[in-house]
Amino acid sequence: MSASLDHGLPQPAHDGTDAEARPVFLTEPRVLGLPASAWPRILAPIVIGVLALALWEFVVRWKQIPPYILPGPLLIGQTLVADWGTLSGSLLITLRITFMALAAAIIFGVSLAVLFTQSKWLEMSLLPYAVILQVTPIVAIAPLIIIWAGDINLSLLICAWIVAFFPILSNTILGLNSADHNLINFFQLYGATRWQTMRYLKLPAALPYFLAGLKISGGLALIGAVVAEFVAGTGGTESGLAYRILEAGYQLKIPRVFAALIMISMSGIAIFLATSWISHLLLRRWHESALKREN
Repeated sequence: MSASLDHGLPQPAHDGTDAEARPVFLTEPRVLGLPASAWPRILAPIVIGVLALALWEFVVRWKQIPPYILPGPLLIGQTLVADWGTLSGSLLITLRITFMALAAAIIFGVSLAVLFTQSKWLEMSLLPYAVILQVTPIVAIAPLIIIWAGDINLSLLICAWIVAFFPILSNTILGLNSADHNLINFFQLYGATRWQTMRYLKLPAALPYFLAGLKISGGLALIGAVVAEFVAGTGGTESGLAYRILEAGYQLKIPRVFAALIMISMSGIAIFLATSWISHLLLRRWHESALKREN
């Protein structure tokens, strides 16, 4: 009976391959919403960090090191919680300067990179001065900038911008010059203007390079803001986190120094993760560096 029913039903078309020879695609298991292969990369640094903190706390207690020389992690954590109100306000001031400097670096860096690739004469005239700004230590010129700017916040912004500017400029120039020359010739063959070639070919080709520079400049903007605050040494309600470190150092409140350093480090890590996420979001569908591979 079943054989007769089978003959009466339409049979699927045979594609000429054996079922056993067809590839089987396996889905990677997920743990707490993440692929299982991602967890070792997450847990390994966490375990190392916990062990290092435990060893640090053990050595401080065993050697009875006074907190004004080297405080333990537990005391630093307690200080971070107790002084959160003061330190968080100063951190926001430092981050405000950081993000403003990064935004200015993006605007000026990308704009100059586009102009330089459109005019080699302009690039030869101005790029050496950008290199001079990059190689000159910001600590050496920060006092002059503070004097010339006349405004502390403006001088801090300029110092942070100088540090963050060059990676975006140089990486974007490299990306714009790395566009496929065969495609450039193809655009020229069909009568595309220079700005059409820039918009539809060179800028997309430069995007991965720009994003790489952005990840570098994000951390450098924070470093530039902190260094400028150290040089300025401004106090009061509008003081950044660098001044809190100086103040705590003068008063031998070393646990507060470490607490402020932790906040700066965590902010730098957050900026790097944010820029990395933006890079992945923009490149994941088409660029080789962000595409997922089997191995």
